[in-house]
Amino acid sequence: MSRAGTAGQSGTGAGRGSNSAQLRRYNERLVLQILRRAGEASKADLARAANLTNAAIGAIIQDLDTEGLIEDVGKRHDGGRGQPATMLRLAPRGAFGFGVRLGRAGIETVLVDFAGRVIGRSAHDMVLPVPDKAIDIMRRDIEGLHELLTPAERRRITGIGLAQPFNLGAWLRELGLPAENFKPWDEVDVASALEQATRLPVFAENDGTAAAVAELFYGIGRNEDDFLYLFIGPAIGGGLILHGDVVRGRTGNAADVAVMPVLPSRLASAPRPKGQWDILLTRASLGALARHLTPGTGLRPLRSDLEQAISAGRPEVAEWLDDCIDALTPTIQAGHALLDVPLVVVDCDVDGGLLTTLLARLQAALEAGAPEARHAPRVARGSFGQDAGALGAASLPMFFNFSPRASILTGGAQAVAVNGNARPEMLPRD
Repeated sequence: MSRAGTAGQSGTGAGRGSNSAQLRRYNERLVLQILRRAGEASKADLARAANLTNAAIGAIIQDLDTEGLIEDVGKRHDGGRGQPATMLRLAPRGAFGFGVRLGRAGIETVLVDFAGRVIGRSAHDMVLPVPDKAIDIMRRDIEGLHELLTPAERRRITGIGLAQPFNLGAWLRELGLPAENFKPWDEVDVASALEQATRLPVFAENDGTAAAVAELFYGIGRNEDDFLYLFIGPAIGGGLILHGDVVRGRTGNAADVAVMPVLPSRLASAPRPKGQWDILLTRASLGALARHLTPGTGLRPLRSDLEQAISAGRPEVAEWLDDCIDALTPTIQAGHALLDVPLVVVDCDVDGGLLTTLLARLQAALEAGAPEARHAPRVARGSFGQDAGALGAASLPMFFNFSPRASILTGGAQAVAVNGNARPEMLPRD
């Protein structure tokens, strides 16, 4: 049975609920969000946080319990008078979502539960193959992950989230990728093809926006309502969170930092721009690091190769890092001047100590360059590392179905837009 109803209304913080029957579904989503942020809460806690009456919160709790979305975790003994309060939390096995991160240099698929925990994964570190082969890889990976669920749990799958760059065939020169591999993708509606192959609803978003949704839903967004999100992968992606909601922009490409204009790179390995300016992607991306590690060869180091070079302290990594920081700093300063967000969250596809160094240096550069009477934004590490893209994708069905702020992603419609078509919000029930 579907969870058809209003798509939700925007708010800030924990939000304020309504006792109107017309907003019942919104209030259910609000309660789920409060539990997601708090971890555990009593009925009285939920009523206060959502500004709902005891009767209204009781009815909502009963419905959510019946639907298997929340569970009782025992009594809270706080030493006060009266009966101990029953504590509630999200039921991890109450809903499931698949996430597919489709990139120019790899395909990752994960299965997550309602608490955002990764149950299973599959990854292919390779230059993206032709569409038919790539879609078959995604289909087989999803079928394999299906086996991790019981038949009853499979009826609680909310769909597949698909996160991919806005245009797979763009910026290939800057990334050092072969154009012939990507030309066929110009004619493919990946979301529709994947939906046809799997017979599951597909929710597609820009990969930077999807990763920002994961950070909002399961990471730093539990405590922060306003931040600029950056993900350094083969390219660089971004997302914008304002007032606890995702800002998509007219075409779904808000915070597309990859195309921010920057001065040309000083690295000899970087391609020369056609004009006076280059774009951030050329300098602040792992594609740029890979190109600098293997200049002129056309080879694409694997993620493991990049981490080995970072851990080994190769001088090329330090050279790229200098160039990356010099490009990121004015980009973030410009974003801060326009948006006035207090926090920048940065995550990365590799580790090996790279991100720790990058964050410290970036914070120092922003503070040194802060204009008079203005504070530099804080810089924080993202929550998910190389899982951010795939988990962001898997967050999309959850966000569409269970967030009280889903109106921005659905354009304010009363049905979720999947591949451009109206579709009721879904949660299969037993």
